[in-house]
Amino acid sequence: MKDCQPNLQPAKLQIYDTTLRDGAQREGLSLSIEDKVRIARKLDRLGVAFIEGGWPGANPKDGEFFRRIQAEPLMNAELVAFCSTRRPGAKANEDAMLVPIVASGTRLVTVFGKSWDLHVTEGLRTTLDENLAMITDTITYLRSRDRHIIYDAEHWFDGYKQNPEYALRTLEAAIAAGAEWLVFCDTNGGTLPSEIETIVKQVGNWLSERGDRDSKGIMPKLGIHTHNDSGLAVANALAAVQQGVTMIQGTINGYGERCGNANLCTLIPNLQLKMGWQCITDEQLTQLSEVSRQVSEIVNLAPDEHAPFVGLSAFAHKGGIHVSAVQRNPLTYEHIAPEQVGNSRRIVISEQAGLSNILSKAKACGIPLQKDDPTCRQILQKIKDLEQLGYQFEAAEASFELLMRDAIAQRPHFFSVLSFQIHSDAARHSDRHGEVDSLATVKVMVKGQEKLTASEGNGPVSALDAALRKSLVKFYPAIAQFYLTDYKVRILNSNAGTDAKTRVLIESSNGDRRWTTVGVSTNIIAASCKALVEGLEYGLMLYESQNSPNHLSDRGLSDFIEQNIEQNYDRSNPNNQIGAINLAN
Repeated sequence: MKDCQPNLQPAKLQIYDTTLRDGAQREGLSLSIEDKVRIARKLDRLGVAFIEGGWPGANPKDGEFFRRIQAEPLMNAELVAFCSTRRPGAKANEDAMLVPIVASGTRLVTVFGKSWDLHVTEGLRTTLDENLAMITDTITYLRSRDRHIIYDAEHWFDGYKQNPEYALRTLEAAIAAGAEWLVFCDTNGGTLPSEIETIVKQVGNWLSERGDRDSKGIMPKLGIHTHNDSGLAVANALAAVQQGVTMIQGTINGYGERCGNANLCTLIPNLQLKMGWQCITDEQLTQLSEVSRQVSEIVNLAPDEHAPFVGLSAFAHKGGIHVSAVQRNPLTYEHIAPEQVGNSRRIVISEQAGLSNILSKAKACGIPLQKDDPTCRQILQKIKDLEQLGYQFEAAEASFELLMRDAIAQRPHFFSVLSFQIHSDAARHSDRHGEVDSLATVKVMVKGQEKLTASEGNGPVSALDAALRKSLVKFYPAIAQFYLTDYKVRILNSNAGTDAKTRVLIESSNGDRRWTTVGVSTNIIAASCKALVEGLEYGLMLYESQNSPNHLSDRGLSDFIEQNIEQNYDRSNPNNQIGAINLAN
């Protein structure tokens, strides 16, 4: 074959999202019809070219999804239906499997067919010639119904490596029947980038030599679909693009069967920011981090905080030298500006922190600290002392902000816990697989009043949380909007047995923002209480600052802080300090 160099920079690459089908095949991931509709709308706004909605007729959910989208069509993206070639020995125009495909009403249909002779003989249990007839008959029938065809060559790379002559014959069948796209699928996810480059280049040369063109003189366009079983899905997709592929298939956050699919949240910025191909507009690209997190919430999976580009830690800086350098010039430790993908820089606070970390974090929180202020070094030393005891502020930024405000006497004390008691009764429900009813009694000081409140819950922390809220909600109705989104317990010195020290991290939300607080104690209930209390306190601080006349600007925050300090904080009473919940031990 002669070497025919492909066009390496098309005007725009076509992003094909398959989260609603491939992504939904991930173990432990389940999407309702409403989930699918919400994700489709977000992908549409993100600017992807194609959204694969699923396999109409494979289950009632997918059929209903296509009906819902027909009623309220997407604004930008093209909705695509997915199906296989007809069954062996059947006729496409008589195959019931294809009826809902046509009924789905999409202009585009993605048809997958077998490229690997092993799958034809072992999987389909039919002949190689019948497989070719299945490809031809299915595409021909759908073309007769005015559908445009994307042909997914399943197991393409494995098939090509084992029997290139037959694999190319399957493409010939698809082209002759009218397929407009040929998508090379690394279905088992075991191909290396160098193999991807070589095979895509060879097939591109083969197509150029054949000169197959449709009635408008256009050659079939090429696409890539990669799986991540070798951890190379993104690299393989990029390698294919370098050899002329113009459709890139993948899923948001890399969701998919087994080890997942190519992660569009990594692919799109690499293609657009590093390689110079346009996939979506620059403005749409700034939505990428938000879409990544929104989809993770919809599918009820924790976001990967260390994901490239979109993860919470993707632009986090912890080491003091790193922080100092990145503040002078972000290029020192950031390969792109985080704002380009809708992310943001974070300065992480830990025992490795330097003064640069403290100052940067203080500035982000609107706290007036200067480098020569002795309070900075006091805060730094306090952090290191507390982390020696087991605290972890890099994962509990809300607690750290409260600590800083405490150091400069700007910490609002809305209430204080004077005492609490927990009573648990396991005997009444011994048949409920470990469930234990608990009763918590809490005494708090709030706005000059002592309040004694009791509440039940399934377990001591649940009861304690309920009792705290019950005692405070009349004074601070905003607390009714707060809820816990995560609760993590870490045993710090397990060799101490039941006397081990425990660290509790609690993530809270008001429906708009999330924040994390930390508590440490040899008593797990005391650790939980500290984290719960600081979570409520921080939430109230957010609420008050957002509802003050000046919000966080000028004197708005300082005014309400001073007011709450005067109303709720008795400096002569050490037990009024939120951090001192030692009476639980």
